[in-house]
Amino acid sequence: MHATSSGKSTRPYFKDIIRLIRVKQWVKNGFVLAPLLFTGQFTDRASVVSALTALVLFCLASSATYIVNDLKDIDRDRLHPKKSLTRPLAAGRITTQWAFFILAIIYVCLAIGYFVEPAVVLVILGYIALNILYTFKLKHQPVLDIFTISLGFVLRVFAGAVALNAPVSGWMFITTLCLALYLAAVKRGQELTLHGTEGREVLSKYRKSLVDRYAEMSATCALVFYSMFVMASRPELMISVPFVLFGLFRYWYVVEMLDGGESPTDALLTDLPLIITIAAWCAACLWALWPN
Repeated sequence: MHATSSGKSTRPYFKDIIRLIRVKQWVKNGFVLAPLLFTGQFTDRASVVSALTALVLFCLASSATYIVNDLKDIDRDRLHPKKSLTRPLAAGRITTQWAFFILAIIYVCLAIGYFVEPAVVLVILGYIALNILYTFKLKHQPVLDIFTISLGFVLRVFAGAVALNAPVSGWMFITTLCLALYLAAVKRGQELTLHGTEGREVLSKYRKSLVDRYAEMSATCALVFYSMFVMASRPELMISVPFVLFGLFRYWYVVEMLDGGESPTDALLTDLPLIITIAAWCAACLWALWPN
């Protein structure tokens, strides 16, 4: 594991491990903190600790699913013009033995996490099972593929609620589902635009016009359901609705004009107006929900 016959070390560089476990993608796990924000428990130290623990556990779990996916798709990724360079396994910068070793460490950490937040880890087990189904079967099934991805975000919100032992409005779950469907549909659309049907097997079963309609419907539903959630459960959050609307518009601009929709994470981390909008939305929610 540590050296080849020529004596050259095969230990992966730290930056390759970072790429393998997709640290940049951890931003998606911010959905775990949504219940902490909307229940107003962000001023309670114990609640914050529980929510952050759930966040860390979900980051580990999501990294595990990325590793399993890369191990499954290693041969296909080696033929992809971009993934063959950016994914350490496909590029040969990390061996499969090292990938399995890192995966085992993550699973051990999650097992230890069960003794800290058992209910959260049970939700995470459901997330891992869902992603294994996705990796080996569901990602090749049209419509089911984007719904599976989106359910992963709903489970993130659910894990955050379980960590706080707090009920969460059904409006929040359906809003999360619709927003995730929007992002997933946009991603599929950009993959079709930039790479045709070569990037993923399931893309041959879609048309750009179809996924565009999926995205439009999901974005509309996300805005409507978020507004209904605010009016029904948290009327003080009406101030945040314009930020949500602007964020959807700005993200669509990034996708259509800047070709940024293939990776929602990259769009989020590189587009300054989008970053400012999300920060302003968070600030507005905190201001509205801060205890008197």
